[in-house]
Amino acid sequence: MATSPYMARKPVHDLVRSGGEGGGLERTLGPWNLLALGIGAIIGAGIFVITGTAAAQYAGPAIMLSFVLGAIACAFVGMCYTEFATLIPISGSAYTYAYATLGELIAWIIGWDLILEYAMVGATVSVGWSGYIVSLLGDLGIHLPPSLTAAPGSVVQAADGSRVTAVFNLPAFAIVAALSALLIIGVKESSRFNVLIVVIKVGVVLVFIAAGVSFVVTANWHPFIPDNTGTFGQFGWTGILRGAAVVFFAYIGFDAVSTAAQEAKNPQRHMPIGILGSLIICTLLYMAVAAVLTGLVPYPQLNVPDPIAKGIDVIGVPWLAVLVKIGALLGLTSVILVFLYGQSRIFFTMAGDGLLPPAFRVVHARFHTPYLGHLILGLAVGVVGGLVPIGILGELVSIGTLFAFVVVCAGIIYLRRAQPDLPRPFRCPAVPWVPAAGIASCVFLMIGLPFDTWLRLVVWLAIGFAIYFGYSRRHSTLAVARRGAAE
Repeated sequence: MATSPYMARKPVHDLVRSGGEGGGLERTLGPWNLLALGIGAIIGAGIFVITGTAAAQYAGPAIMLSFVLGAIACAFVGMCYTEFATLIPISGSAYTYAYATLGELIAWIIGWDLILEYAMVGATVSVGWSGYIVSLLGDLGIHLPPSLTAAPGSVVQAADGSRVTAVFNLPAFAIVAALSALLIIGVKESSRFNVLIVVIKVGVVLVFIAAGVSFVVTANWHPFIPDNTGTFGQFGWTGILRGAAVVFFAYIGFDAVSTAAQEAKNPQRHMPIGILGSLIICTLLYMAVAAVLTGLVPYPQLNVPDPIAKGIDVIGVPWLAVLVKIGALLGLTSVILVFLYGQSRIFFTMAGDGLLPPAFRVVHARFHTPYLGHLILGLAVGVVGGLVPIGILGELVSIGTLFAFVVVCAGIIYLRRAQPDLPRPFRCPAVPWVPAAGIASCVFLMIGLPFDTWLRLVVWLAIGFAIYFGYSRRHSTLAVARRGAAE
């Protein structure tokens, strides 16, 4: 054990043993559940929005190649996650991996960082969900009070054309509350619901691809790689690279599968299917959608919030437009569900280590879920989604994810050298080169993020340090054990 309490590590064999005991969580998730969990987290706003924006602004029809590059970057990180998830099948994801390799303080930083990522993803997508449900209900002649459909201070247009100042985003709060209740009832039940949603939304995507193929105008694919404008990242090969940096965020979510390791029936066999399988399937779907979309609509016209809908207009099938709206709505629902699930499991694990209050560790006697954690987190995420505009929320997501990815890749390199003989059901290939490539990819993308994003991360981490030194450091199970040994 490290001499400094801040560098204290949890032995891997202790983590594995605690995962086997389960901590009150039941192992109910099979490979299809985990695969659906990954697809449910990845396919959301990315496939319905980012594809068109990146094609119009950066890569043109070559956005297909950008998706390939983004997938390769994610694959580097995904293989590192898979090795850890099979070696340490615990629900804490990158937090647990950091605790085993880089020490308690770094683990706390990553755990606190993941709390920000998962909460902001849930809140951000809930606001997007609100926009889709308001639009869909409006198509059906049902109009919600406009003052309850956006963040306070936002100006919303009512059905009669008048403008109203919003006071709260009620649909955003409501979807978070409903999904939190579903997660409290049970992982198995919520997982079945997620599988159903994933099947429907993937079906919608496949319908769009199948319906659009016959309407593709191949001339829209020429030139496949538009000439660079003279500015780095605006078309040409640099545009493909910039496009990859943008669409990388369309893959965010596969890491949420690792938070389910403690509830997987056979994590050593099934976690690779969930993590890597979801990446492969989503990459193929993204490339197919990009090909059809840029074939339907000239890429300069795709810089709109709803590029898929624009593609459907070319097809000219009204019922398909409604179907895609429903598919987008379901896609966002499953993203919220998965991230609320993942956040509660990270809290569950951190509370078990003494770094957070024990309330987050309390498991319902009947449902076998950390219900107090779901109640507290659901309320917090719902309120944030109801009060904060989507622009501010979205900026806080990316940097937290990339930061966690860097730590996971670094942890693989460290653990291979420190404990090379540990039994590894899945081994990340070509260590240290693959993890190093994952680190380089993430650092490159982090550098491109705006200053305000870094500033908000610093403020969030400062709050985290205050909690750690005020509470967590003294209540840590490792610190308690050290005091007991000294006495």
